[in-house]
Amino acid sequence: MSGPAKRLLVATGNAGKVGELKRLLADADWQIICLKDLALLWQREELGGLPPLTGSRQFIEAEISRRYAQLEEKMAETGATFEENAIIKAKGAAEFTGFLTLADDSGLEVDYLGGAPGVYSARYAGPGKDEGACNELLLQNMKAAAPDRRQARFKAAVALASPQGELYITEGVCQGSIGFAPQGEGGFGYDPLFVLPEGTKTMAQLTMAEKNEISHRGEALKKILPILKNYSQNNALDL
Repeated sequence: MSGPAKRLLVATGNAGKVGELKRLLADADWQIICLKDLALLWQREELGGLPPLTGSRQFIEAEISRRYAQLEEKMAETGATFEENAIIKAKGAAEFTGFLTLADDSGLEVDYLGGAPGVYSARYAGPGKDEGACNELLLQNMKAAAPDRRQARFKAAVALASPQGELYITEGVCQGSIGFAPQGEGGFGYDPLFVLPEGTKTMAQLTMAEKNEISHRGEALKKILPILKNYSQNNALDL
């Protein structure tokens, strides 16, 4: 691709997810930006019809906070499924910023818990609780589950939305089970508890390259790469 790289907004504030997505999309010929980058961009250029910010530092900081609040409202995860939440985030961010936007929603479904935590995976332990608290609660709730009743899966839905309203959605699934204690230092979220089908490793014990090959998010993103490549060539989604 000649000229300046086209920019793709990855609509997430999760640092681990941003890193994973950047590695997976490294060959897609896009400059990847994330939500935290918007604070600087809003001061330099017009985005989504909003003029670049000028004035006192106090004014600029207040306006940046206001814009983030507006964007957060447009991206609120009010859907009942991963797909609905991914679409809400991608469309909301694309409309607000004017960027082609990729958003995902993903989480863990545990059969023993009737599919929980599901769309509440990131906030399973309650508002403001970290990943460690979510893992601890999951283990507590699985305490009585026998080894043959711990089946689970990671699911991901990825939505790609343009400011013009074009939309493309893909999904990915990774099957496994819930272990009895955390194992591994890699990954994030429930990775240390998610035992792969072979039963020898958790997701957190894989290298990033290994994880990208089998992960639910990796599967969904691989399906969307051809769409991104077509967009970079033709400036339109081939639906």
